[in-house]
Amino acid sequence: MFGFYNRILTIDMSQKSSTIEKVSDDILSECLGGKGLATHLLLDRNPSGVDPLSPENHLIFATGPFCGGRLWGGSRYGVYTKSPLTGFYAESYSGGRVPEAIDSTGFDAIVFIGKAEKPTVVAIEPEGVTFHDAGELWGMDSIKAEEQAVARFAQNKDGYRKPGAVTIGPAGENLVRFALISNDKWRCAGRTGVGAVMGSKHIKSIVFQGDRKREYYDMDGVASYAREFSKVNTDSPGVKAYKAMGTTMMVSLMNTAGAFPAKYWSQGDCEHWEKISGETYHEEHEVKPHACAKCFMACGRMAKIKKGRHKDLVIEGPEYETIYSFGGLCMVDDMAEIAHLNDICDRLGMDTITAGNLCGLAMEAKAQGRLDYDIEYGNVDQIAELLEKISSRQGIGDLLADGIVPVAKAWGVEDLAIHVKGMEPAGYDPRALKGMGLTFATSPRGACHLRTTFYKPELSGMIPPEQIEEKAEMLIDYEDRLNIFDTLVLCRFYRDLYSWEELEKVLHLVTGLDSSTEQLREVAVNIVNMTRQYNIQEGLVPADDRLPKKLTEKALPSGKALSTEEMEYMLNDYYRLRGWDKKGLLQSI
Repeated sequence: MFGFYNRILTIDMSQKSSTIEKVSDDILSECLGGKGLATHLLLDRNPSGVDPLSPENHLIFATGPFCGGRLWGGSRYGVYTKSPLTGFYAESYSGGRVPEAIDSTGFDAIVFIGKAEKPTVVAIEPEGVTFHDAGELWGMDSIKAEEQAVARFAQNKDGYRKPGAVTIGPAGENLVRFALISNDKWRCAGRTGVGAVMGSKHIKSIVFQGDRKREYYDMDGVASYAREFSKVNTDSPGVKAYKAMGTTMMVSLMNTAGAFPAKYWSQGDCEHWEKISGETYHEEHEVKPHACAKCFMACGRMAKIKKGRHKDLVIEGPEYETIYSFGGLCMVDDMAEIAHLNDICDRLGMDTITAGNLCGLAMEAKAQGRLDYDIEYGNVDQIAELLEKISSRQGIGDLLADGIVPVAKAWGVEDLAIHVKGMEPAGYDPRALKGMGLTFATSPRGACHLRTTFYKPELSGMIPPEQIEEKAEMLIDYEDRLNIFDTLVLCRFYRDLYSWEELEKVLHLVTGLDSSTEQLREVAVNIVNMTRQYNIQEGLVPADDRLPKKLTEKALPSGKALSTEEMEYMLNDYYRLRGWDKKGLLQSI
């Protein structure tokens, strides 16, 4: 089908072998690649009840039909598997320039099964796979290892495009259950522990290079669309805001809204927020916009720290979520120090949201006299030491490496621990933004903000944050459209630019499909239901769709609150509109 390669590559790490198979137009037109195709493959091939860290668990990489061409926002890849952190559906996405190298190999999905006998680098090109000993790279931080993998194992044949690699750090090697996969040094498929699955297969790095490009239904039409899209949107207010400040602008917005989680979810703002704001970061340090390939938004922050003990540190970041997790939950009041903690997590290969939440939980447990460990709010050196212990699974870090559920149980602080399905929320307190409560509760991968980015309509006044009526209906519209984004593997920050109508137009130019908005909605609903079916297969029960009691039984100091009754109203409305029963089960199951 136009826009796709109609090829899936399966790599058996145990046998050091690979096979290339055709994927039918019928499956692609139904799933549209990316998340849709990967979810289909997980349901079809991943053994029910599989241990996420066993050789039998499938690890799937996919790019979408917008990648590698002229269309904006499509230089991304997705990773799909069963999460070692939650035991449920895992999806994680990353941008940068490496996605175009992945795409140049000419596959709609690349599936890893099995486990190599020893640490391995896998090199993928259009016609096959080679396996290399990764002994010297094993133990390296993710940035150094990525550089070495590309330098040593890229093919560099005539006509091949620029190579790229995805890599894990020591955390992935040691099976830390929230380890990430990185590329372009600082870009990360960060959540759900996909890096631990890669590490469990003894894969240190995967190097991609090829000469393939997608053939579109209307090549001239796509080129014309891309030119007009850029002309219309480059100077729009949202694009200008992201280019000027990136996600760091959210610190000010969220504190003003009283929805900035601080002091481990006990406050909706913090006194030092201006010190860790985007405005301060840009004033005090050298911070420039940085873009993925085929992107005019340039939300990334390429930064050089200009003062303090971390002077001259270079990093892309921190993003808002890292600022919230360390600056808010852990009460660190210096952006240079937050950048330093970000750098530690990047090099070790750990998700900063989960890492910051776990450090914050330890601080709160210590403050309440329920944990005998030397860690205090705001103490950067103690946080850094704990991150190193987690990555190496030393001492207390061995428990923390397994995630918040076993930690809370072992410490007897299950009443304090903030998570849904075993994954912590991003930086949007649902007591102030009630729609985010519904998002966190029903997200298939755990407390995910990206599934709907519903803070956007709540903060912008499209629907009042405190309103619960009709909230599920609007949220579902956002969720469905963003599921189409994930089948096309499109950047979330283009959500205001690719409306349903624009998706109709561009999808026709790419694939030749005459898909109406209603037909696209049907595809999205099918993907939502497939994902739900996968989680039910893996043991999902109604309680897994609830927020922790602390968020529904304890108000913020401002008085903002989300009651259990309000949550149940929104949840039941969501189930009804989805066509599920009162327990959240698909009617056909």
